[in-house]
Amino acid sequence: MIKIAPSILSADFSALGEACDKMKEWGADYVHLDVMDGSFVNNITFGHGMVKALRKHTSVTFDAHLMVENPVKWVPYYKDAGADIFTFHVEADRHIHRTIQTIKKHEMKAGVALNPATPLCMVEYVLEDCDMVLLMSVNPGAPAQKFIPSTIEKIRRLREMADERGLKLDIEVDGGVNEHTAPHCIAAGANILVAGNAVFSADDPKRMIRILKGEE
Repeated sequence: MIKIAPSILSADFSALGEACDKMKEWGADYVHLDVMDGSFVNNITFGHGMVKALRKHTSVTFDAHLMVENPVKWVPYYKDAGADIFTFHVEADRHIHRTIQTIKKHEMKAGVALNPATPLCMVEYVLEDCDMVLLMSVNPGAPAQKFIPSTIEKIRRLREMADERGLKLDIEVDGGVNEHTAPHCIAAGANILVAGNAVFSADDPKRMIRILKGEE
């Protein structure tokens, strides 16, 4: 089943609670929370305090994507804030396996993210341990970028790796996902799509989510 995770980063920052309120009505499966620290990426967005404040607005799964240095130290904070999935970047962590185990110890799903130029071999030995791999289809740090076409082959290869091992791995794609790129991601093997501008700038966000899922 294809799941859509609208990125709250593309919502009106003066009305983030309202945006969360609407997610369930729109048919969103996850609320994607892009956390940036101004170090791993240039931008700064919000932290666990904001996530905790937003949690009361919706029961939809909170998909926290941490684009931060030393992500393991934030695990307990995001558990307390109400995150359901904690995804961190391999480029920002020297001890990937240990961080995955820490996330699971805190009873959250563990996701590992790869930048566009980061090869799949970086997660080859933790595929059995993580719940999800997030493939960046743009360079992280700024919204409204164009989808990098080589991501499609990367999705396909990752799905083949998971299938060969008999793993029910979630593959999430983040960046430049819209009604044109979503079908290619799904065909290649992705099952979770992060969509920011495509959803929040749509005249009918509910319909756009159905389109992205391939239901229309």
